Amino acid sequence: MSFEPALITARVTSILEKLGVRYLIGGSLASTLHGLVRTTQDSDIVAELRTEHIGEFTRELHGEFYIDKEMIAEAILRRSSFNIIHKDSFFKVDVFIPKMRPFVEKQLSRAQRQILSIEPPAEALVATPEDTILAKLEWYRIGEEVSERQWRDVLGIIKVQGNNLDLAYLHQWAKELKVSDLLERALNESVL
Repeated sequence: MSFEPALITARVTSILEKLGVRYLIGGSLASTLHGLVRTTQDSDIVAELRTEHIGEFTRELHGEFYIDKEMIAEAILRRSSFNIIHKDSFFKVDVFIPKMRPFVEKQLSRAQRQILSIEPPAEALVATPEDTILAKLEWYRIGEEVSERQWRDVLGIIKVQGNNLDLAYLHQWAKELKVSDLLERALNESVL
């Protein structure tokens, strides 16, 4: 197996699909797919894992990843996150067990299958450009608006996607998430 971050992430999502778990790839990997490429030390997956999935999930990935059943069980119970680490590359995959709210439900329902690698072939469900922007704006706000990386990711997606973005959707959900001011600022800085 290649140590390419996208392929390592696709290995995890293939197990989620095998288990019938709804998921999406978000974070820096999604922003790289939709915007400007940047290096990352991890990938983010939102996944509706349940307790009954833990056994097979860990069995499938145990040989390739450092994985802790108890950490996963705790994350499922608390609706928080856990990580697994690829043994050969030390690449980290963060898995977020979502607290279901309207925006998360919308993100999961809108996720789009994308090609992550042509050779070897790999594809997975990825958050849409709009949902990636909104999630990053929300994280930027939660992080007291100091993460230059989050902000650059947002601007990169807007610049690359341009007029393909659904602005009505962005404005609607930015209002719901209380990040309308940040969206306006990003759109103005990107001159869209």
